[in-house]
Amino acid sequence: MEDVKTNSMKPTSPLRYAVGMFGTSIPVNMFKTYAAIFYVDKLGLITTPQFSLILFLYTFLDAIDNPVYGFLSDRTRTKWGRRRPWLVIGAPLLVLGFVLFFNPPAFLAQGSAFSYVLLMYMFTGTLDSLINANYGALFPELFPTEASRAKTNAMRQVFQLIAMIISIALTPVITDAIGFATTAYIYGALAIVVIWFMSMGCHENPQAMEQPKPNLFRTILDIASNPKFWIYGITNAAYYGGLALVQSGVAFYTKYHLKVGGMGTTILLGVVILSAIVFIPVWVKIVKKLTLMKSWRLALACCGLGVLPLYFVKSLPLAAVCVVIFGFAMGGVSTTMDIVGARILDEDRIKNGIPREGTYSSLIGVLNKASGLVTSLAFLLVYRVYGFESGENPGAAPDAAARFLVVLFPVAVFVVCVVVSRFLKFRQDTEKAEG
Repeated sequence: MEDVKTNSMKPTSPLRYAVGMFGTSIPVNMFKTYAAIFYVDKLGLITTPQFSLILFLYTFLDAIDNPVYGFLSDRTRTKWGRRRPWLVIGAPLLVLGFVLFFNPPAFLAQGSAFSYVLLMYMFTGTLDSLINANYGALFPELFPTEASRAKTNAMRQVFQLIAMIISIALTPVITDAIGFATTAYIYGALAIVVIWFMSMGCHENPQAMEQPKPNLFRTILDIASNPKFWIYGITNAAYYGGLALVQSGVAFYTKYHLKVGGMGTTILLGVVILSAIVFIPVWVKIVKKLTLMKSWRLALACCGLGVLPLYFVKSLPLAAVCVVIFGFAMGGVSTTMDIVGARILDEDRIKNGIPREGTYSSLIGVLNKASGLVTSLAFLLVYRVYGFESGENPGAAPDAAARFLVVLFPVAVFVVCVVVSRFLKFRQDTEKAEG
């Protein structure tokens, strides 16, 4: 069901909102993608099991902080709006943690490094949750119709993918030239400028400020009893877990399987991201042809098909050709996933009469961040099964370990995505199918 925008709500430029995705993505993509290769392989300050433990512990912190941030955001009442204060204050704090993470003190040794990495990972990760809870909550409020959401979401996914080109694909080349520390400073400065620019141009609905403040326990109970929340959240968690493994595992894959350096990582990730950008307009047409839900499931299925050939290819050019399929799939998920989530938020608001997008988005974020359990398990298995401990002690089969990270485990995860997504249905799709 589509809502009618109230006259009292000043329209927000889709471009102004969408560019915010660039600011929220550029530091966190580098943070999540290169944390392992930086501390485990490059510096050798922690081991693979220790990094797996950090991911495991952070998942539980994320389960607590996400709903807290979303609930506080929903209850915020200021003349600047509900979300803007959190975004303006949270951006520099996020960048502080990000910069400190990639600037470890020189006196750190293996005994003390684990505590520092754990603390900085927790701090940076929780600020990422704060930013995304508020940025995500703005989306269904600022753009109430599915047509405006489709347009805006396509734009912001392009900005996210541009950020990924820089912070994921180009980072190995950039860090080889200027180092991780300087790179973190540059990405951090970009993030603050863009997030503040976006925040100052978003015009929240003043009527939402007049609505009753949501009750925490009632909100959590309503959301937890909604099966669509669980189906969507579990599918997202599996997808982001598989995606994180592909992103972080490519550096190991190019080094130990393809036997090429950082440029190989840049090429493969660059091809994936550029392909995703190119195929977003194609997916917009696919959605119109197949309906939203069928397109979402098709994109998830293509993710597994996209990484499977990497197990067999042995050269960088062939690998680059193969990952185009994964880029196609990634573009499809980027185009559809947030619109699926917005439908769930609409149904909740219509049913309960209280705008609580922040809490809902953050609780979905909890399940999304449960992807940390997926990546944690994968890195633990790499150690247990293949003996890969660190760059200094990669075990007897680092090639097989790398392909496990990039291919075998992600394929299994994407299969789970497709199966679980089959259980999520909306009335409008049923009506279209019957018509």
